[in-house]
Amino acid sequence: MLGEVLESRRVVVCVGSGGVGKTTVSAALALRAAMNGRKALVLTIDPARRLANSLGLPTLGNVETRIGEERFAAAGLKPSGELWAMTLDLRRTWDDLIERYAPSAERRETILHNRLYQALSTGLAGSLEYMAMEKVYELERAGGYDLVVLDTPPTAHALDFLDAPNRLLDLFSHDAARWLLGGALGAGRVGLSLVHLGSSYILKTLARFTGVELLQSLAEFFVAFQGMYDGFHERAKATKALLSGEKSAFVLVTSPNPLTVDEAVFFAHELKRSEIHVAAGIVNRVHENPLWQPGATDAPDIARALAHERVPNDGRPFLSERLETTVTELSVLAQRDEREIERFHEATGGAFALHVVPRLARDVHDLAGLWQVLEAMHEHGGG
Repeated sequence: MLGEVLESRRVVVCVGSGGVGKTTVSAALALRAAMNGRKALVLTIDPARRLANSLGLPTLGNVETRIGEERFAAAGLKPSGELWAMTLDLRRTWDDLIERYAPSAERRETILHNRLYQALSTGLAGSLEYMAMEKVYELERAGGYDLVVLDTPPTAHALDFLDAPNRLLDLFSHDAARWLLGGALGAGRVGLSLVHLGSSYILKTLARFTGVELLQSLAEFFVAFQGMYDGFHERAKATKALLSGEKSAFVLVTSPNPLTVDEAVFFAHELKRSEIHVAAGIVNRVHENPLWQPGATDAPDIARALAHERVPNDGRPFLSERLETTVTELSVLAQRDEREIERFHEATGGAFALHVVPRLARDVHDLAGLWQVLEAMHEHGGG
């Protein structure tokens, strides 16, 4: 199922809570698509900048960067497609949108140099999600890639990614501006003073706490933004339609930790209620049961194996006994993980296939590590 998604969809959105390895999984999925002949881009809006590290790059910016052949060769890989990556630059993406929708150069410069805009464009709740959706829409419309894999930011609510942009745009709407600025907006005035505040109790109260200068920036921004709201809103609607349509697929990433499984089950039900199809689930960092692997697992057998390898079986307790304890503990963890995976599967009604990624011995910091993730990944129940 996951392979079919990567071969047929134009956009794959990886969602899930924080700390489950979503960025690494996103990069791995894009790598698999590139190895299979697609021109794939992985886009992250993760402020921790983990994508560059997982690809073995020093930095990534708002410009698409192709992963060079030398990096594939160093990992022993030969792709039949292309792998690209980028990290969203929030401010630059906002500026690009303003330049696209501003009706005149004067209006554009007014907004870009407005102090309030400079603060809101990087710090307002929902801004990151809106710009991520905008960038995905722009990339898909341009048609330069066969597949865009989006690594979304951690969220406590699965639909925040889709709903936050609308909540953000509501703040910029004409009704919100008129409620706050009243007649000043209608007259197109931006040179506010205490006299211009008239009888507005809200503005006079704000002026006492913030000063008239901040209100001037607020008025200037809303006046300049008028006429642009509809364009922003229609673009947000079109982007949401793309992400919830047949060109896109959602992949739910979690770990076998009971708390993250609870969150993943909640996410799955939430997406289903909103008629958004989850194409696959990926359970990352799963302990493998050493009792199911070949090799010595009890103290006597371990002691014989150590002797064969000429490793001293010393210490109190003996090394073989300590290793037996480790095997037991890992087995307990593996059994817990398996129970959580089964709980996830049952709680979601088996609505989508679950894929398991075992916990690796080292962190992923290059293409070889990403390929190891892909080689280790298997469908739950499929070995």
